[in-house]
Amino acid sequence: MSPIRAAVPSDIPEILRLIVELAVYEKEPDAVVTTEDSLRAALFGENPMVFAIVVDGEADAEGSPTLAGMALWYLTFSTWEGVHGIHLEDLYVRPGYRGSGHGKALLLRLAEICVERGYKRLEWAVLDWNEPAIGFYRSIGAVSMDGWSTFRLDGDALARAEAH
Repeated sequence: MSPIRAAVPSDIPEILRLIVELAVYEKEPDAVVTTEDSLRAALFGENPMVFAIVVDGEADAEGSPTLAGMALWYLTFSTWEGVHGIHLEDLYVRPGYRGSGHGKALLLRLAEICVERGYKRLEWAVLDWNEPAIGFYRSIGAVSMDGWSTFRLDGDALARAEAH
């Protein structure tokens, strides 16, 4: 297994491909509007607010490097703890690399980052139907935040809320 490493700007095309593959897996194939330019600005701009770690895969047929998987994350803040945490936005390992420990290695690296930096939480959301992921998360000791529901404002509802 390749080591986990911080993403670099040359990973952007592959990261975008992984995001699209994840959207297809999550049954939202047309939902991705992110571009290479927007990813580059978010991950490597003047003041990045999102971060990525990756694991390398095998080279493709043309000899270009590919990624086996990635984790994209950003900082949160707990008013109760008084410190930051990590929100894992996306964790994705390509099907051909699943079962080889890549997903676990990515998740455990984020846990290490939390410990190294004194963060108190590593949190993420998972779709209710995604039993393989839920089982995996439970196997490493993660617990569901029962009693909490995720809410979202976006699109027209966000515009209407802003006008209030």
